[in-house]
Amino acid sequence: MSSHAILSASGSHRWLNCMPSARLELEFEDKENTAAAEGTAAHALCEHKLRKALKMRSKRPTSSYDSDEMEQYTDDYVDFVMEQLEIVKQSCKDPLVLIEQKLDFSCYVPQGFGTGDSIIIADEKLHVIDFKYGMGVLVDAVENPQMKLYGLGALEIYDSLYDIKEVSMTIFQPRRENISTWTIPVEELKSWAENELKPKAILAINGEGDYIPGEWCTFCKASAKCRARAEAKLELARCEFKLPPLLTDMEIEEILHKIPDLTKWANEIIAYATDSAVNHGKQWNGFKVVEGRSNRKYKDEEAVANVARANGYRDIYRQSLITITEMQKLMGKKQFEEVLGGLIYKLPGKPTLVPITDKRPAMNISNVNDEFNKIMEDEDYDKSK
Repeated sequence: MSSHAILSASGSHRWLNCMPSARLELEFEDKENTAAAEGTAAHALCEHKLRKALKMRSKRPTSSYDSDEMEQYTDDYVDFVMEQLEIVKQSCKDPLVLIEQKLDFSCYVPQGFGTGDSIIIADEKLHVIDFKYGMGVLVDAVENPQMKLYGLGALEIYDSLYDIKEVSMTIFQPRRENISTWTIPVEELKSWAENELKPKAILAINGEGDYIPGEWCTFCKASAKCRARAEAKLELARCEFKLPPLLTDMEIEEILHKIPDLTKWANEIIAYATDSAVNHGKQWNGFKVVEGRSNRKYKDEEAVANVARANGYRDIYRQSLITITEMQKLMGKKQFEEVLGGLIYKLPGKPTLVPITDKRPAMNISNVNDEFNKIMEDEDYDKSK
């Protein structure tokens, strides 16, 4: 069994919507970025801490990503799993807890397998908990195909041993303060697997079906070169735009929906072309690689200070508080709130137009300027004292 499934659980949202993408991605090499490496380190620490909490032997992992923030968030994850275990124990004397469990769902997805972070199995309920350390994309458990695949894989092992009637799935995403849980009856989950998952998985493993671009393109390795995605984005560019004041409200609304993804796609094309030129010697007609702007830095701060003082310059240092983010990492989130919570304020964010599906509450536009002015007046008063 290879280390990476062609139809992976983590990529299921993509290949279930754009079935040929799974085969297309095989033409591109895997590149682990910093965020992925940090996530791997956080998962390893979660596993260690959870094993210790369950009185199991474990050796603490170390990595270059260790930080107070990671310590806090992995502690929070373990606390959550243990809380769920205590809840289950109220109705089941001997629940089973699985950590980093290999799950096989190949009866529905050809060569399909994955790893469940934490799984709690009781008499009638199976609970899959997935730790997400990323903070870029908010992940929802509702109808989440990755979580459903994990649930199916766990059922394959334990459904015959326990009378499981429902599967709960939780996304634990601490850096976004997001804990999302969704529950589905076992029969409904298996019906989805037979009627929707299985037919699409067969098409996907064979590279068949239509290329369908959408928000699932975000982490696709082929996204920058995908012709179907390019055609979808260029459709907007082909429009003969009038000046904004001459557009109808309906036209503006249509454009607003398309611009974010169009901009993202354009940036990905630039990044891909730049990487090809810099790292692979690709020549793009009409373009060249130049050195971008950069900031000057001292080679040796101590040497600079000594030379400056020797030449009569004394006022060369400045002292300031570390940033709020650094202070919170130093103290830990809980201690930070207890000690400094009352001394922190937050300016109203810049008004930003987003889709109605965005989970942030709508601003009270009439109060925005009043709130901003009041905070600035208070700040000026504090500085004058």
